Amino acid sequence: MRGADTFTGSLFTMRRLEDFVPQSHPLRSIRTMANQALVKMDRLFAQMYEADIKGGRPSIAPEKLLRAMLLQVLYSIRSERQLMEQTQYNLLFRWFIGLSMDDSVWVPTVFTKNRERLIKHDAVIQFFNEVLAIAQKKNWLSGEHFSVDGTLIQAWAGHKSFVRKDGDDQDDDAGGSFKGRKRSNETHESKTDPDAKL
Repeated sequence: MRGADTFTGSLFTMRRLEDFVPQSHPLRSIRTMANQALVKMDRLFAQMYEADIKGGRPSIAPEKLLRAMLLQVLYSIRSERQLMEQTQYNLLFRWFIGLSMDDSVWVPTVFTKNRERLIKHDAVIQFFNEVLAIAQKKNWLSGEHFSVDGTLIQAWAGHKSFVRKDGDDQDDDAGGSFKGRKRSNETHESKTDPDAKL
């Protein structure tokens, strides 16, 4: 018998966020190291926020902010906006940062403003150095070298999008075979991305 494609949202759940994270997931040990590093930084955080006696709304907890920044590095997330979007729906990210399922995710501009404060006080550098020191002590770092091609390629234009600048279409056949033909940015330009280079 075929099951029905229905969804009934439950009002309550008896599971914790941690229950959704596999015991073998590498972020578990990274989070433990991050938390150990954050404990060592408590005095710095106290000094940073002690000078801020303006009142107003409480800031993002620096511990949560630094954990979120660590995720941004580990998962190569390009912007705070993307990080906040992924944190909204990713239970693993919420668990790692320390947000519950019901907690609101921060507005990207608020996140950025709070991040700038941490950078100003060198808390980010200290945090990453502390995490590395803990990993080094546990012998989790390797001196093994490997190379990665980190070249960013923005390719909005394929070869087939290039047409002659003078409007002469006789060398552009429908099959897209350019073998033996001279093409350059002096004679051709892309219809889809005028800045594309040949």
